[in-house]
Amino acid sequence: MPTTTPPAAPAFTDVTASDSALRRFLHGLPGVDTVGLEARAASLGTRSIKTTAKAYAIDLAISMVDLTTLEGADTPGKVRALGAKAVHPDPSDRTAPTTAAVCVYPDMVAAAKEAVAGSGVLVASVATAFPAGRAALDVKLADVRDAVAAGADEIDMVIDRGAFLAGRYLKVYDEIVAVKEASGAARLKVIFETGELSTYDNIRRASWLGMLAGADFIKTSTGKVAVNATPANTLLMLEAVRDFRAQTGVQVGVKPAGGIRTTKDAVKFLVLVNETAGADWLDNHWFRFGASSLLNDLLMQRQKLATGRYSGPDYVTVD
Repeated sequence: MPTTTPPAAPAFTDVTASDSALRRFLHGLPGVDTVGLEARAASLGTRSIKTTAKAYAIDLAISMVDLTTLEGADTPGKVRALGAKAVHPDPSDRTAPTTAAVCVYPDMVAAAKEAVAGSGVLVASVATAFPAGRAALDVKLADVRDAVAAGADEIDMVIDRGAFLAGRYLKVYDEIVAVKEASGAARLKVIFETGELSTYDNIRRASWLGMLAGADFIKTSTGKVAVNATPANTLLMLEAVRDFRAQTGVQVGVKPAGGIRTTKDAVKFLVLVNETAGADWLDNHWFRFGASSLLNDLLMQRQKLATGRYSGPDYVTVD
């Protein structure tokens, strides 16, 4: 299985040698055909799948969910309940797969680890002054180290969008490299907040910048702004990881987050993965959904396929 390598894969070492070199490389990437990108995303979203394939897709989507709570009112009790749901999403049907991970703030990592112990469910923690990322680098790194020390298996960091939009690409690159080092053995997901990057060209540049810096995953959004994951921005990021692997042999995951609420939405994204990056990414090691409400709809649709009846929201636990 392909894995990530240290920052700046050998084929691209020179492009990260200076701010000007990195700028030339990122601005030399092919421009995005907005009409073509959105038309392809819309076309793939119309694909229908049969019942047997739908059952497989639902279970696959469940296994890809990072079950998430990122609220100021989070408590250890709420996190433990979320962890229990991640381990047994449908208490009435133990054949339902576990979710990929539980995603929480750093101070809730210990409670999450306790709740999922022995299950194979991972604990992801947002860090680096999530969601705005407006803090000094030493504060961000302390945030990461706290999460790792508490047992986080994965770190979800936010880039400095202000620096990126100002064209200070090497600052963003160096910060990702530093966070990667502080993360140790934990896998690193780099969040771009695509809704704040304004253009598809910027999303393509951010994708390559994150991968050059050693991201294990590139992630669309925090879920805290108006525009989060869309089929078009996710398609663009899937093209980027596909092309990056073709040129370097390094495989990087993709995580759309925010706004994916229904089984129909999830299936559309799985079609995007299969048709763009390929079957190698149809695994929760390489593709995730950042979601809170999506899991309930997946479970209701799963119950409907199994029983022929639509159970409704009262038959699944409330997050």
